Amino acid sequence: MQENATQETAMQETAVQETSVQKNDSVRTALVTGSSRGIGRAIARRLAGDGMVVAVHYGKDAEAAQETVEMIVRDGGRAFSVGADLATHDGVRALVEGVRAGLAAHTGEAVLDVLVNNAAATTSGGHLADETPERFDRVFAVNVRAPYFLVQGLLPVLRDGGRIINIGSAVTRIALADELAYAMTKGAMETFTRTLANVVGERRITVNTVSPGPTRTEGLIAAMAAMPQLEGMLIGGQALPWVGRPEDIADPVAFLASEDGRWITGTVIDASGGTYLGPKR
Repeated sequence: MQENATQETAMQETAVQETSVQKNDSVRTALVTGSSRGIGRAIARRLAGDGMVVAVHYGKDAEAAQETVEMIVRDGGRAFSVGADLATHDGVRALVEGVRAGLAAHTGEAVLDVLVNNAAATTSGGHLADETPERFDRVFAVNVRAPYFLVQGLLPVLRDGGRIINIGSAVTRIALADELAYAMTKGAMETFTRTLANVVGERRITVNTVSPGPTRTEGLIAAMAAMPQLEGMLIGGQALPWVGRPEDIADPVAFLASEDGRWITGTVIDASGGTYLGPKR
């Protein structure tokens, strides 16, 4: 009886391994950095809904990342979480290794189809007079250096015909004095997008930026609750009459990640609802 039980256990373990390691050429995969909440979570859920196996990256909040994974699984998708501090180069290397290992475990091979560089440090010193070298360096480390070297590390496993999608910001065309360093990082990423598109185009890999405006993430929701008139002020500065939702950013990302986006590369898609286009009258 013990021998039979051992054989049965072995068969069950084999079945689990076969279920978790399914090598399927039709399965597409994605990494979304900073996808434990907000815009990143919406992108991860949308790509999973489109059939991709999604690596959900987080910086510090493992619990929130696991919530994203559980949402995806409840919706019938497949995902796993991987943590790394993108403020350090060691963290970037750890993310590359973690993603490769996770993809191999969940799909049978370490192959990536879509990389979404969403993670960002959104605050530095603010105004020029208040900036410090330490905070300036951190915002550039997370927003510029990390995506650069993440692409370098993952390009060998990015499939030909893959997608690199950077999440930018409308601040690159709007002069906001309190977001100077942050705006500079997003401007750098727009340059990165155009130049990288020319570098990897031979492999049919497209590179684009999607730039949101004000979006209902946790920070803005809290600010609107503290200042009830803020929502009206934001809408007043937009062409479209609502404050953006994370899903409003996830949808154009999903388009660029799809086969329909194959002929678009090296460009910036403004997904801000027409923020600050000019006077309405």
